[in-house]
Amino acid sequence: MPYVDGFVIPVPTANREEYRAHEAKWWPTFQKAGASSLTVCWGDDVPAGKQTDFLRAVGATKDETVVFCWMTWPDKATREAAYKKMMDDPAMAGSMNEMPFDGKRLIYGGFEPILMEGTAK
Repeated sequence: MPYVDGFVIPVPTANREEYRAHEAKWWPTFQKAGASSLTVCWGDDVPAGKQTDFLRAVGATKDETVVFCWMTWPDKATREAAYKKMMDDPAMAGSMNEMPFDGKRLIYGGFEPILMEGTAK
């Protein structure tokens, strides 16, 4: 069963293309480390909720757009080995500081799928 990393990120709306390029730049590194796929979605219909919502979860401001991403791995062991190897690489650690968003407000987590249907296109 695959393993999924999920991310919710507030990105300055003006940095849309810079953010897309950032993800495109890093994808080959994750793919080489064993990741199976990456999906990056730019917020289009992200309403304010009554109790909670994506906007408040990441403290998005009026000049930011919420991005929702997920990356799949063949399994959790592959993901854990890849992250360990990447975090132990000094070149990677320095490069990750060049993010076009406030990484302190990024929400992420690893998830074990319990139902997967269809194929995303």
